[in-house]
Amino acid sequence: INHGHKARLVDINGVEYLDTRNNVAHCGHGHPDIVRAITYQMEQLNTNTRYLHPHASLLAKKLSDLLPGSLDVVFFVNSGSEANDLALRLARAHSKQRRNQISQKSDRTTESKCKIITIDHAYHGHTLATLDVSPYKHRQGNEMSCPEYVSRVPCPDVYRGRHFVKRTAQGDSNGDTNSENCINEMEAAKEYASYVEQECEQITSQGHSVSAFLMEGGMSVAGVILPPASYLRRCVNAVREAGGLYIADEVQTGFGRLGKCMWAFQYSNTKDGGVSDEIIPDIVTVGKPFGNGMPIAAVITTPCVASAFESFGVEYFNTFAGSPVCCAAGLSMLDVLSKERLQENASNVGNYLVELFRDVKSRNDWIGDIRGSGLFLGVELVRDQQTLDPATKETSYVCSVLKDKYKILTSVDGPHENVIVVKPPMVFSREDAEFFVSCFEKALVEDLQLVKDGLGDLSKTPT
Repeated sequence: INHGHKARLVDINGVEYLDTRNNVAHCGHGHPDIVRAITYQMEQLNTNTRYLHPHASLLAKKLSDLLPGSLDVVFFVNSGSEANDLALRLARAHSKQRRNQISQKSDRTTESKCKIITIDHAYHGHTLATLDVSPYKHRQGNEMSCPEYVSRVPCPDVYRGRHFVKRTAQGDSNGDTNSENCINEMEAAKEYASYVEQECEQITSQGHSVSAFLMEGGMSVAGVILPPASYLRRCVNAVREAGGLYIADEVQTGFGRLGKCMWAFQYSNTKDGGVSDEIIPDIVTVGKPFGNGMPIAAVITTPCVASAFESFGVEYFNTFAGSPVCCAAGLSMLDVLSKERLQENASNVGNYLVELFRDVKSRNDWIGDIRGSGLFLGVELVRDQQTLDPATKETSYVCSVLKDKYKILTSVDGPHENVIVVKPPMVFSREDAEFFVSCFEKALVEDLQLVKDGLGDLSKTPT
């Protein structure tokens, strides 16, 4: 790839591709306003963060203003992995401080351990600490495994998970005899949340402490999983009762990607009798789209948590995080996001994409499920609507055909690698959506039929 503009990438031969999977170039590739902001600041100054620059203070204020509650202490880092790594440190410090206070009151020392609760199939980064809490990586090769201090709970997948919701109108069901059919998503939410509640009870009954519950607001590599309503509230209540913190990983889904909300942790917010059931995390991490391609990420937390971290005397310093140029990119990204109403565009175009995919689904049996919100969508392909046999090879082939024949870049995720993940730049248009889905249907209905019997000879598509 040589250059790009809006939702298009161009290779070294001048061939143009539609980009449906790049959630880093949030405001589009090569956005002129962001390019100008970066260029101007580079001409003025770019240095390490030992020196405070106005951009860092302004960006921290603008970021905290986008978040609810008292989330107003900002740590800048370089990537989502660094953000989640630091978030775990903050949670551990908070847990240790709480444990020390309890020990002082009881006049005895304890040998309790700080435990982290994470979701199966989750991915939170590539540092050692974040790999420990990324079950997605535990299932790849033999380098990593789930450590003793990490508790893994089932992914709240209501399509093919342990507690699925039967979609009678579409004839969808799950043939897994270890699964349980739920009447609705509320029942599924209760069942899935019970695993977190049980973990909290078990951890505390053994004399240990729950340090944090870490969850992506929208689980991307898990196959675009948005938790059912009330799941998050139940989990957070249990974790906080056990003394732990809720860390919202917004690296993939933050800054309006879901359309209906600025942050994915707000997706399940409901109003009961006019009273808002607002879930406010203790720590939020952001990354990928923050600088529209520039390496900037952040951890946002409360004064209480930050104070616990500072009390242990190990200062946090990061040479490049929050540099003047990267902060200029972040400021410009937020400005473009607001000025061009990209969250609204994500909602409108995302809804249109869902309509188009549902239309395709009505004409063939390959599509098992269409899920997500805004410009964070997943289209799961199956060989059988009843057994949900994953169409892994077929999905890989469709992905390859879209790239080679139709010049569309897509991504495959999910435990069975059978989910086409749609998370394009937020400037993705209705015309882009129409072109994408029309080519997707051709690849699925026409091209796939030509090689259906020879799929075993094809190599896996790397995405």
